[in-house]
This record gives sequence, structure tokens and C-alpha cells, in this order.
Amino acid sequence: MIETGLESTAVADAPELSLVVPIFNEEESVGPLIDRIMEAMSAFPTSWELVLVDDGSSDRTLLTARGYIANPGLDLKIVELQRNFGQTAAMQAGIDTARGRLIATLDGDLQNDPKDIPAMVKALEERELDLLVGWRKNRKDGLVLRKIPSWCANYLIGRITGVKLHDYGCSLKIYRTSVIKQVKLMGEMHRFIPAWVASVVPSSRIGEMEVTHHARQHGTSKYGISRTFRVILDLLSVMFFMRYKARPGHFFGSLGLGTGFLSALILLWLFVEKVVFGEDIGGRPLLILGFMLFLSSVQLITTGILAEMIARTYYRDDAQPNYIVRAVFQKVSPTQ
Repeated sequence: MIETGLESTAVADAPELSLVVPIFNEEESVGPLIDRIMEAMSAFPTSWELVLVDDGSSDRTLLTARGYIANPGLDLKIVELQRNFGQTAAMQAGIDTARGRLIATLDGDLQNDPKDIPAMVKALEERELDLLVGWRKNRKDGLVLRKIPSWCANYLIGRITGVKLHDYGCSLKIYRTSVIKQVKLMGEMHRFIPAWVASVVPSSRIGEMEVTHHARQHGTSKYGISRTFRVILDLLSVMFFMRYKARPGHFFGSLGLGTGFLSALILLWLFVEKVVFGEDIGGRPLLILGFMLFLSSVQLITTGILAEMIARTYYRDDAQPNYIVRAVFQKVSPTQ
């Protein structure tokens, strides 16, 4: 029997590990993916669940996945989103749904290998980490369109955020649920999860581990060279949020005070030239520049004040999710 809708009741005993997999138009991959996960986790010593998040697929991905719900050896929950919200929102929906003490995330395109998960869980516990990131050392992707942009992005992210990892883009990660649920993912920020986690725990509790990576077998990649430019823009956002999320007024205020100080120097110099030396300053470009800098200063400072007000509103309304769930599919508990 299958239960749909948000009213579905979780099984009383929470599993030790939740596997979260966002999927979008992966009808050829989703079946083999579930089979591989079941094979890889067959010898896992404690309980686990699989949470699939269908991010508005337009093919038979959801129908194929639902065919596994009745499998007696699988604790499967499928979250169907109302439309395509993007990988970050889908991952957030899966994390919000997960019940395990630990959470593992991986892609649904068969490039991540589920067989790495038990070893990663063991390493996370032994090394007393809050986040363990997969490192695709032998990555099976194109050199120009995927590897080189990824190398550049990883270097920039490490330099700016201070969390130095070889592979930020690998979706195969293991988290402590209590930590990752303190982080709210927005936009396309799933690439920067280690940086967000570093905002709530010391970076020393974030590690990495070499994992297996396979070439894509079905479908086409959702990424292209344009992703590099989006990463750069997102990186600027990450830098701003990490440093000024709770105090955006300091960022804009610093710029405003800087331009205001420069404006004051220019206008003071022109005042001295006019009053002391009798120079004609009415048609000088420096006068226009001084007034423009003054107006910019006022605008930046007022923007900072508005940003502070918006930030306070954001913190009061931070529980609003960035996705909409259409239905949840899972087995009905025998007690229901």
C-alpha cells in the first residue's frame, strides 16, 4: 500500500542513516541507482532509509521510483516537488525529510558510487567529523568543460572561504544531521555546503576522502561551461553571507563611509581653492565628482540600513522553505 500527501506518518524508529538523492529526469538511471544502493547497503550494520526527491521531472522518473516502494528490503520515501526548484532546493527538501542521525547525499546519475558510503560513515565517526566530503580524484568527466573549471572553482572557493578541499562539487557527502539542519540552503548554494557548514562548526571538523567516480551512463549533464560564471557570482554571494549575513549594514556602511571620506577631501580642497586662492571651481569636473561621491555615500549608507532591516525580518521568517512539496510516497506503517 502507498500513502501520498503531506499527512504521511514516519516509522516510529528513526534509522541511523538517511540517504538523500535529488533526481530530475533520470528515468533510465533511477532504477539501477536504487538497485546499487540496496546492494551497497546490504551489509550496513545499522538501519538506514532512502529519501528520493523528484525535482519536477517531466519523464517517467517518478513512476519508476514508485515501483520500488513495495520492496520489502527497502525503507524508501519519495518526495515529489510541485515543479523544478533546482538541485539545492531538492537537496534541502531531502534533508528536511530525513530522519537519520547521519545524512548521506549523492547524485542520481550513477556517477557517485554508493559502495563508498559505508566506508565514509566509518571514517566520519572515527575522525570525529561533522562533514566528510567525497574527493573525485580520478574524475570521469571532460577536461575542458568540467575538470578545468572545477579545479579553478575549488581553488577560488578554498582561498575565499578558508575551507580548503580538493573537490567542492562532489555531491557524495556524509553529514551529522544535527549540524546540516542548522544550515539553510538557498539559490544554487549546494556547491558551497562545506563553507556553510564552516559557519556553524570549526573547519577542523570538516574532512575529505577519496571516492570512486563513474562516467555518466544515461542522459545528458545538466551543467555546461556557463556554470563557471554562475559559480563565480555565487562565490561572491557566499563571501558576503559568510562575513556580513547578520550585519549587512557594516558592508554597505563601510563602502559609504569610504566614498563619503573621499568626497569630503575633494570638496574641502575645492573650498580652499575657492575661498583662499579665488579660483573658479564652478565648471571643474572635480566638483561634479565630489558631489557624485557624496550622493553615493548617502545611498550606500541608507542601503546598509535597509539591508539591516531586511536581515532582521529574514531571521524572524527563516523557517519558510524554498520549495513546495506536492506529495510524499512511502509504505504505510502496519499500525496505521
